[in-house]
Amino acid sequence: MTNNASATPNSARAAGPTNSRNKVRKAVLPAAGLGTRFLPATKAQPKEMLTVVDKPQIQYVAEECVASGIEHIIIVTGKGKNSIEDHFDSAPSLERFLEERGKKDQAEMVRKISNMVQVSYTRQKEPLGLGHAVLAARDLVGDEPFAVLLGDVLIPGPNPATKQLIKVYESTGVGAIAVEEIPKDKTNLYGIVDGEPAPQPPFGERLLRIRDLVEKPKPENAPSNLGITGRYVLPPAIFDCLARTKAGAGNEIQLTDALRILAKEQGLWAYIYEGISYDAGDKLGFLKATVEIALQNPEFGAAFRSYLKTLKL
Repeated sequence: MTNNASATPNSARAAGPTNSRNKVRKAVLPAAGLGTRFLPATKAQPKEMLTVVDKPQIQYVAEECVASGIEHIIIVTGKGKNSIEDHFDSAPSLERFLEERGKKDQAEMVRKISNMVQVSYTRQKEPLGLGHAVLAARDLVGDEPFAVLLGDVLIPGPNPATKQLIKVYESTGVGAIAVEEIPKDKTNLYGIVDGEPAPQPPFGERLLRIRDLVEKPKPENAPSNLGITGRYVLPPAIFDCLARTKAGAGNEIQLTDALRILAKEQGLWAYIYEGISYDAGDKLGFLKATVEIALQNPEFGAAFRSYLKTLKL
């Protein structure tokens, strides 16, 4: 592959979507963070297990993987994360308890969680950054492309963001990251993409070639208002980029720094995905996700909407 990023997508596009090496089967879910923004709730439970309506956050993300065609999820955990493994494990005693009491629907719901997809685990022994967490999954991913989904970013909807990125990767052979338009005065809260339009069917103007990525720039220094959303589909070459990435702020290995290397050496797409994201790792974002996902619930959404209308704000 050429080192000229602008030429890379053209050569990759010639390979076409039938190239079996482009098939994305695996996803990495980093879940080793300490969740300090949600203390004291996260003192004794992982932030990924905080419930939005009736599911832990990480289940929403796992379901997005399954809806996107992912066959194998790799969860990167750390100390105190055993409840994540328990959640995706089988629970025959609970299933039997529910069935004996005639709650067959609930028993089947519990059973589906453990049967939805193959799940493996690996440990990030020290909290050394998102890039370090992804690198910890290298042996389990192997030499194939894979998705990365942040467990505290929820993107509900019928057209999963991960599936959209997989289509880009499998069509072009080039890594892709999800971006969305954000308010200009909020750029200091996001990784921001410096990209140039590179429209091609069927993706049109939603596709941009990345020139650079800037981590949380001040509004006056931001190259655009396109923020990185927490969904990535990457080639295995990212692991070599991560291995060469030096620790930055906080002595952590940042995924953004490795993506900058990948963009320059092999090319990298930014894709303005269709959908709405919720940063459930932020208290306000968590509340927004809870309210809006509750409103979509077929069981009680209408009643909840009626209740909200009675509030005197």
